[in-house]
Amino acid sequence: MRLETDAVIGVFRADKNKRSTIVCVEIRMAWIWKRKSLIATSLIVVVSLFVAAVNYSEKPYFLLQPVFGQTFSSHWMFSKQPYKAFKPHLGYVSVPKQEPLKLHCELCSIVSSSGQMLGQAAGPQIDQSPCIWRMNNAPTRGFEHDVGRRTTLRVVSHTSVPLLLQKPQYFFGQGNDTVYVVWGPLRNMRKDGKGIVYNMLRQAAENYPHARIYVTTEDRMNYCDMVFKKETGKDRIQSGSYLSTGWFTLILAMDMCKEIHIYGMINDTYCKTDGYRKVPYHYYEAGSRDECAEYLLHESAPYGGHRFITEKSVFSKWAKTHAIKFFNPPWQLS
Repeated sequence: MRLETDAVIGVFRADKNKRSTIVCVEIRMAWIWKRKSLIATSLIVVVSLFVAAVNYSEKPYFLLQPVFGQTFSSHWMFSKQPYKAFKPHLGYVSVPKQEPLKLHCELCSIVSSSGQMLGQAAGPQIDQSPCIWRMNNAPTRGFEHDVGRRTTLRVVSHTSVPLLLQKPQYFFGQGNDTVYVVWGPLRNMRKDGKGIVYNMLRQAAENYPHARIYVTTEDRMNYCDMVFKKETGKDRIQSGSYLSTGWFTLILAMDMCKEIHIYGMINDTYCKTDGYRKVPYHYYEAGSRDECAEYLLHESAPYGGHRFITEKSVFSKWAKTHAIKFFNPPWQLS
């Protein structure tokens, strides 16, 4: 009887030891999986923060430069980034609420103010685009057959704001749902009451509360200068040049539009070709200076000129890695 009891006790102890071993193994496995899960979660958080910083920062190049070194090219900003739909554009804020611009288009048709638009009958094709962009005070009335009727967004230089205000009902009236993006230096765009142009825009917003007016932030202006220097090797200020409205338009379009069609813009070699088409600088200013003469004058100006030809050479480079097409005249991209 005692032998049987000892045997039962031995079996019970063995079973207990076995169960203890299994429990220990299970606890250890659970700990290992918990640790792996924690590591995986941490990696996901780090990657998410990294992506968020790149997507929403005004200066992704500066954020990434310490990681990739000085050889990291600013051209990545345009050629490598996938199109990001529905991302607020933090470099453009509304007047007076200071809310970021939220507008996104699958296809943007950018209409140049050049005299190249005349006689091309491109209006019907332009009007088929979901988003149509214009610059400064370029009108549509009277030119519909060549430039189209609709306007989704208008990029405006600070120097052209007084021209818009000469026809405030036409540009800012309740029936006009155009988005206006106005760029300019801090001295004119400051919000402390001393910015002359900003004061004009704030008054326009008060007079026409339905108007959708946005201005570039100081960071965005600096960013556009930085891109110019990275692409040309020249400091904008030291070289005595001013960026054109076309420059600001293209940079915004690269961020906002999945595909870009540009009408009426000549390339950087056009004015050197034999028999080039002589047209007015602006299609709505008959008899104004010839476009190529204006471009050459600005390109060689020691101070205060737009480097139109230099900018066009940069646009040509961007078009090789971004969905950009040129019409009237077409560009041959080598």
